[in-house]
Amino acid sequence: MIEQIQNRKLLPIPWLRIEVKMSPYLKFTQQQTDMSIKYDEFHKSFFSLMPFTGITRRHRILCRKRGCYRLITAAMTCGDAFGSQELYQDFHVNSELLVYPKLLPLTNIPFPSHSWMGDVTVRRWIMEDPFIISGVREYQYGDPLNRINWKASVRTGEVQVFQLDRTADPRIMILLNIDLNESMWDAVTDLELIERGISYSAAIAQYAIENGIPVGFGSNAYEMDNEKQPIYIEPQPGQGQLTYLLEVLARIIIARSCTFFTFLEDELERDSNPMDILLLTPFVGERMDEQIYKLRAKGHSVDIIMLEPEAKIEVAV
Repeated sequence: MIEQIQNRKLLPIPWLRIEVKMSPYLKFTQQQTDMSIKYDEFHKSFFSLMPFTGITRRHRILCRKRGCYRLITAAMTCGDAFGSQELYQDFHVNSELLVYPKLLPLTNIPFPSHSWMGDVTVRRWIMEDPFIISGVREYQYGDPLNRINWKASVRTGEVQVFQLDRTADPRIMILLNIDLNESMWDAVTDLELIERGISYSAAIAQYAIENGIPVGFGSNAYEMDNEKQPIYIEPQPGQGQLTYLLEVLARIIIARSCTFFTFLEDELERDSNPMDILLLTPFVGERMDEQIYKLRAKGHSVDIIMLEPEAKIEVAV
């Protein structure tokens, strides 16, 4: 954080105090004698200025938690050397600091298989394209019903489906469920668990973008200043998409905009091309199982990362 102040008058300013309300999750790494944090909320700086002089101070801040931190106003108080007079004024600052989620190593993420990310990277060259038909073949278990070629089936007397050609266009869609269980009523009680899911999402998005794979994100949480609006970002490639995703993940408020059941119902109604859906969730209930089956029937692949509380290690003394 940089503080700059100037005295453009002929008279000196014996003392001047500036106070800014700050989050307790922002900590100054070097405490100075003329700077203090009051009640872990107010940052105070003291200055003394000679005529036509200025002071610039740079403070290193340790960001201890993901989030969006805003500095709205600064309060300035100054007076004479005898303390007989004081002047007070508010200034609008309107500054914002975004703290991205912690990027965890992929080895710390409990993927459904050890080679999941590698498999997706390889599949970017062998995925079927629903718009390129190379012929017909016999129906196999698991083929979506919308691929059945009825004319060919009647002609041959056996169920035939369209044979799709291959393309190099995989897409990853990360879906984060903040509902802790199917009967959760309102508030999220395990914030640390969902924070871990947000960090997983950031790390996976970074890996996908670096490997040229379009990635998107969705959640039944909501973004700051967008209360009660579920988050949904279409998969896109490029560094700009990664920056956008990290900014959205920084702004996430861990509170429910809708149930995850409703969120997945909206996903089922979207007319989207097949994607690799990665579902991060604390639980999988019967209703969610049915929705996952429907997503797979639409041609999506769906894999699950379970968000589970970390085991607590007790040491006997």
